Amino acid sequence: MTVELRPYDRERDADGLYESKVAFERGLGENTGGDEKATAYEGKLTDAYRERWLGWVDRCVADDPRCVTVAVDGVAAEDDPAEGPVVGYVFVLPERLAMIWDAAVLNELYVAPEHRGTGVADDLMDAALALAADQNLPLDRLVLDVDPANERARGFYERHGFEPWGEMVARPLDEDA
Repeated sequence: MTVELRPYDRERDADGLYESKVAFERGLGENTGGDEKATAYEGKLTDAYRERWLGWVDRCVADDPRCVTVAVDGVAAEDDPAEGPVVGYVFVLPERLAMIWDAAVLNELYVAPEHRGTGVADDLMDAALALAADQNLPLDRLVLDVDPANERARGFYERHGFEPWGEMVARPLDEDA
């Protein structure tokens, strides 16, 4: 198995990146919150959401092409390994958004199930850490939100030196306080 990492390119990667995003979202909904969460996550995956999300990716990548790094399966490509299908990605927010958490933000990291356990996720994490290290941050940290019920993800992040740092809470916007 030959997997190559490279910066996301809208022309060749948009469909594969979005397919991975959909799998990421469905995994969040199905594996960490029951039917209600799964329905909510599935419900947002519309054509309009696709265009909005890919537009946001484009704006982030315009700041720094390394904000989205894709892993492509070089074996599946016929002539050029860099042209293979997207099998994973990491999305780190650009430096201009560092004030959200006063740190670099790892927005998403996803690897297709058939490529898990192969080191692809480690390579994507290395790309995220390298980008974060280059950012001018109020706090020298890389932060992310991980569902406490997602034991596989929590174990992966712990192995990479992440530890609890605060706690996120949320509420629906359509309810009275």
